[in-house]
Amino acid sequence: MKIEQVVLTGKYVQLEPLSLEHVPELAQVGSDPSIWRYMLYGDVINEQRMAAWVRDILSRQAAGTDLPFAVRHMPTGRLAGATRYLEIRAQHRGLEIGGTWYGVEFQRTPVNTEAKYLLMQHAFETLGCIRVQLKTDLRNERSQKAIERLGAVREGVLRNHMVLEDGTYRHSVYYSILDTEWPVIKQRLEDKLS
Repeated sequence: MKIEQVVLTGKYVQLEPLSLEHVPELAQVGSDPSIWRYMLYGDVINEQRMAAWVRDILSRQAAGTDLPFAVRHMPTGRLAGATRYLEIRAQHRGLEIGGTWYGVEFQRTPVNTEAKYLLMQHAFETLGCIRVQLKTDLRNERSQKAIERLGAVREGVLRNHMVLEDGTYRHSVYYSILDTEWPVIKQRLEDKLS
């Protein structure tokens, strides 16, 4: 499993390698505090905080654990948010899709569905993954429903899994999709996107 920077393009979104050049536009689209409510990073609502966030994520990429993307909304040409592969486990042919956030105007649109589709397609069909996992905060019911709409199987809850920036203990709900499940899920997502 060789993880390399790649551009993934669909009808609604293009996933491009995250860089510091994206900071000004990401800061603008990420300025609403509601986006960050359940995220580990606190409120990344200005350019200074966004630059620090991007540097942190790029350091994880340099360490080989993450592969981050800026998500560009194709119809408008504007950035919609960001997502990434994380917890890359090449030896075990698995990874996680997460750290995903979108500006409010891009939520509840085809953006997330197609971004996840492109990431899963690349993971299963190019990288040869046998497992893709996703997780979310137990309190984030909207995110859980979105993950379930993708076709992922809920595996369980890790209690007191993480400590958020404000000191809150986060319980994380884990989901997965296996390579054997991908063909059916792929067809379902393609039908939704058509």
